[in-house]
Amino acid sequence: MISKKDIRSLNEQEFKDILILNSFKPFRANQIFHWLWKKSVYSFYEMTNLPDRLIEFLDKNFIINNIKIHKTQKSTDGTIKYAIELHDGFIVECVLIPTKNRITACVSSQVGCSLNCKFCATARLKRMRNLKADEIYDQVVLISKQAREFFNKPLTNIVFMGMGEPLMNYKNVVKSIDKISSKSGLGMSPKRIVVSTSGVPKMIRKIADDNVKFKLAVSLHSAVNEVRTSIMPFNEKMNLDELSESLQYWYTKTKNIITFEYVVWKGVNDKIEDIKALVKFCKKVPSKVNLIQYNSIDDPNFVQAPKSILDNYIQLLESNKIKATIRKSRGQDIDAACGQLANKS
Repeated sequence: MISKKDIRSLNEQEFKDILILNSFKPFRANQIFHWLWKKSVYSFYEMTNLPDRLIEFLDKNFIINNIKIHKTQKSTDGTIKYAIELHDGFIVECVLIPTKNRITACVSSQVGCSLNCKFCATARLKRMRNLKADEIYDQVVLISKQAREFFNKPLTNIVFMGMGEPLMNYKNVVKSIDKISSKSGLGMSPKRIVVSTSGVPKMIRKIADDNVKFKLAVSLHSAVNEVRTSIMPFNEKMNLDELSESLQYWYTKTKNIITFEYVVWKGVNDKIEDIKALVKFCKKVPSKVNLIQYNSIDDPNFVQAPKSILDNYIQLLESNKIKATIRKSRGQDIDAACGQLANKS
C-alpha cells in the first residue's frame, strides 16, 4: 500500500520539482497551491482546471489532511466555540468572538499544552503533539467562513490564545501566519495577529531576530518571581529577569510595545506590593496592561479579586503613565473564555 504524503507539508518549489520529475508542467504547482490555500479545497477532484491525468496522480500519491467540526457551542453573548477533530482523531478547540467592531478568531497551536500554569484548564491536559501549519490555518479559514455565515461580517483579527503555548511550536505557528498573511493565502495583515505567550525568553529573542510582523502579548499575572512561580511553575527555570531582558530585546528589534495579560486573584496577587512590582516591571519595556476577568476552572485556589483591587491596579498603573484596561471575558457559559479550553466534549 502506497503511503500518501500530506501535500500541504510541501512548499511550492518542492512540489514543482515533483511535478517535473513526473513529466508534468511546473506551472501546475501554482494552480494546485491556489486551490489548496486560497480556495481551501479538501479534494483534488474539486481542482477543475487540472487535467484528469494530474488529478489521478495527485489522488494516488498525496492526501489533503483537513479538520472537521466535532461539536459547536454557542454562548449567550454570541461567542461560538468549536471542538475541531484533526485527521488523526485528536481534538482541539477554537473560538469565534464577535464584538461590535471586530470579529476575532482565537486559535490553538498544540494538542494540550507544553507548560504547567495552575490556573489554566488547558495546562491540565497532556501535550500530545504540536499542530501543523495547515491545521492552524484551517481553524482561521473555518472561523472566517462561520463569521460570514452567522454575522455577515469578515474576520478582522486573529489571536493565538487557544490551546497550547505558541512559541513551543514556533516553526508551524510562523509558517501558518506567513500563509495567512500572504496574497496566496488569506491576505490578512500580520498587524491584526497577536501571538500570546506565557513567556519563553529564548523564543522571544528568536522571533525578534526573525523580524516577525505580528504583535506579541505575554501572559504575566505576577511581577514577583516567588508568586509567579507558585502559579506558573515553569517560571523557576525561565524567570522574570530573563523574561524582562528578552522583552527589552524584542522592543529594541521591533519597536512594538508588549501587551501584558494579567489576572488578579484574591489572596494571590492582590496586595499593594504586587501592584508596585507590576509598575516597576512595565517601566522596563514599553507596554500596556490588560487586566483580565478570571474564568473559573472549578479550582478553589483561584478566585477573582474584587473590583476594588482591580481599581487599585488601574489607578497606580495610570498614575505612572502605563496604559491599562479591564477586559471582560466572553463565552464563559460555554467554557470558551481564556484559560477554559479543556476539550470537555
